[in-house]
Amino acid sequence: MRFETHHLNHGTNLDLALKGPSHGDGGLVAVIGGGRGCVLRVQGQAAAVWIPLRGRLQLDAANTDSVAQPGEMRVTEPESRIHAVGRGNAIWIAVFGSPSAWRRALSGVVELPMPEPVLLPARHRADHAIRRRAIAFARADDRSRGDIAEELIERIAALQSAFTPAIARCPGRTFAQRRQVFLRLQRVRNYLASNCHLDIDNESLARMASYSPWHFIRAFRAAYQETPHAYLVRQRLERARRLLSVSPLAIAEIALASGFENRCAFSRLFRERFGVTAGAVRRGDCEIAMQASAVGF
Repeated sequence: MRFETHHLNHGTNLDLALKGPSHGDGGLVAVIGGGRGCVLRVQGQAAAVWIPLRGRLQLDAANTDSVAQPGEMRVTEPESRIHAVGRGNAIWIAVFGSPSAWRRALSGVVELPMPEPVLLPARHRADHAIRRRAIAFARADDRSRGDIAEELIERIAALQSAFTPAIARCPGRTFAQRRQVFLRLQRVRNYLASNCHLDIDNESLARMASYSPWHFIRAFRAAYQETPHAYLVRQRLERARRLLSVSPLAIAEIALASGFENRCAFSRLFRERFGVTAGAVRRGDCEIAMQASAVGF
């Protein structure tokens, strides 16, 4: 597998255009970013995997505008424009390429044969094995980087394969049709995860997926086995949990910043979700295990 690597240091910019066989239609491209304020701009249809190792990574694309944190891995679908900025002395790795480049990379590692393997947009947990491989990739020389990249892609494919049961529950007569439905739903689900603090209604989400509200809720529940509202509330509680550990805001302010207008409802839902009160988390009296699944947050 041909692999092109670029390095970004503190305060530097990198502009890449994926055009022709030398870039997107050939192999994958990796960028290793380190230092505060390094900026990556990519032009061309590029699907990407983003792994923050330290600090925060701001992602801005046509369908994505969010912050990736250490401990998670983002997968973004092909975009014509991608803008990424490292925040807080960040260290991160991005691997991207054209859809055809990813099909070639994934075809040899997927467990089951499928038509045109693709990357599905997602927010995965970056477990210890993935982070260890990503660190090894950043430290490796050019000769050994290709082998490490293949191991990393195998682990990414394994995480993506966990979507197979959800795809099977989507409407459609063929796998390709069901996967296309899942892709539309996944875009909405990722939007909810990144914007859970906003006031979002099902009609707006249904328009995003090009469904009627009834068909959208039905398809979403079939795929993910929970309603859009239940997922939204779960993401708001996860956001509140993170803010309780890092933000100086009062608990009532965190509840409001997470999308809860009713403090009592927030307190009740938080305790039901995590088994402890928000006050106990704020005081550091307990440690909450990560609740996000390996499939996606």
